[in-house]
Amino acid sequence: MKLSSQILFLALILAGGVALAEGATDPDVKARQELMAANGAALKTLGDMASAKIAFDATQAQAAKQALVANAAGILDVFKNQASDPAGHASNAIWTAWDDFVGKAGDMGKAAEALDTASAQSVAAGLQAIGGTCKACHTAYKAS
Repeated sequence: MKLSSQILFLALILAGGVALAEGATDPDVKARQELMAANGAALKTLGDMASAKIAFDATQAQAAKQALVANAAGILDVFKNQASDPAGHASNAIWTAWDDFVGKAGDMGKAAEALDTASAQSVAAGLQAIGGTCKACHTAYKAS
């Protein structure tokens, strides 16, 4: 996937996460959506740097990376309880294929950990890997 397509995909995740977080009433669902919105914000910062929409700033890039790493570690906590909310988009498959979901969450964490924040070019390369893990999980476990 080209970088511009990857950034567009990540922007859509951000927009969807922010919109969904506003309507959730179940605390578990709301926590999930807030975590995904935080991921989206970090990915937007990194994507904007990678595409030169904003100036590259190594400190901001590192902070965004750390947010992704922390959120990847928190994914299992916010999904441990199966909850229902009309504003939620988590597929029931998460809990019937928990081990696979755990693996996909782990892949996201590994990709976030591996992100090199030394330059806009290295961020762009790392975003492709992170975006791939997001897409794999959302394709399998996000209900439409």
